[in-house]
Amino acid sequence: MTAPARARGRPRTKPAELRREELLDAAQQLFLEKGIGGTSIDDIVSAADVAKGTFYLYFASKEAILTALQERFVNDFCARLDAAMEKCGANQWRARLQVWVKTIVEGYLDQVALHDVIFHEIEHYDRKAMSDNPAIDQLTKMLSEGAKHGAWSAEQPRSTAIMLFHAFHGGVDAAIADNPKVNRARLIRMLTTFVERSLAVR
Repeated sequence: MTAPARARGRPRTKPAELRREELLDAAQQLFLEKGIGGTSIDDIVSAADVAKGTFYLYFASKEAILTALQERFVNDFCARLDAAMEKCGANQWRARLQVWVKTIVEGYLDQVALHDVIFHEIEHYDRKAMSDNPAIDQLTKMLSEGAKHGAWSAEQPRSTAIMLFHAFHGGVDAAIADNPKVNRARLIRMLTTFVERSLAVR
């Protein structure tokens, strides 16, 4: 096969979505290694092996790619929760709640370094963002539907979901602070007991 023939068989450009994901992957790895402040756009385009102009086709700034990483993290996290709950069956409310707690704890612990970098390295307190979270939306829906079927009590599902979500977050953070090698099974049991008692699960 001649060189021109090989060239004709090779795509000259990558699909836009793939190129965007490669930029996100490069930024994510650099943020983990060097921190957000220590990473430049030049670093990102070099790691992704693209021209600087290509970066600006997808992201207006380093802050924009950070926001995209946060959105990807949350969307992947919610997809993991959905997949775990689907395995329980539609009306297995207690099992769905238990697997939600287990999955959110394990998902957080599996990605705690990434979570801390993209959500907490640059401090900016946003009260709305504290409750505007797809994972909270997901929990709100489950609490509301479970309450309608008599699985538990949740008179104000949205407020209850917000409080429970932040209780999970605080519980996991406290466990990590006590010992980086978290006993996952014990932590999951503790948080599951807490949420079941809070909701008066039938």
